[in-house]
Amino acid sequence: MLRRLAFVSALAAGLTSCGSNPKAIELRLWSDSYAFRVTVDPMPPRALEPVAYRMVVQDKKTGQPIETGEGRIFATSADRANTSDGFKKEKEVGTYSGRLFFATSGDWAVAIQFRREKNPRMPLERVDWIQTVHSASEPGT
Repeated sequence: MLRRLAFVSALAAGLTSCGSNPKAIELRLWSDSYAFRVTVDPMPPRALEPVAYRMVVQDKKTGQPIETGEGRIFATSADRANTSDGFKKEKEVGTYSGRLFFATSGDWAVAIQFRREKNPRMPLERVDWIQTVHSASEPGT
């Protein structure tokens, strides 16, 4: 149910442009406790190239950035290829990053799992979305 709500929330929020760069896209997602702002570089992502994901994680109720958290980003294609990476904490408060390598083009089911503290007793919360990956030879749009 939570995954369905996150996906519906992501669709309802849509993609918003960041700054003056029309290719800079921000995806907004929500779990029970967190608000995520996700950016992708390059956009659109391409198969057979490393793709950097940057996540800003905030407390959903207070809007405060989550300074000490842990998580991962992972994806599965329709033909069951997988890719994943653990979060790396960035210099900016509440900002984490991870890289994915998409072996094929097409739609991939992508998810983030995150918890506030590095404590295995804290529950991991999950958000999901569909990421379209272009072929390496396909021109950007």
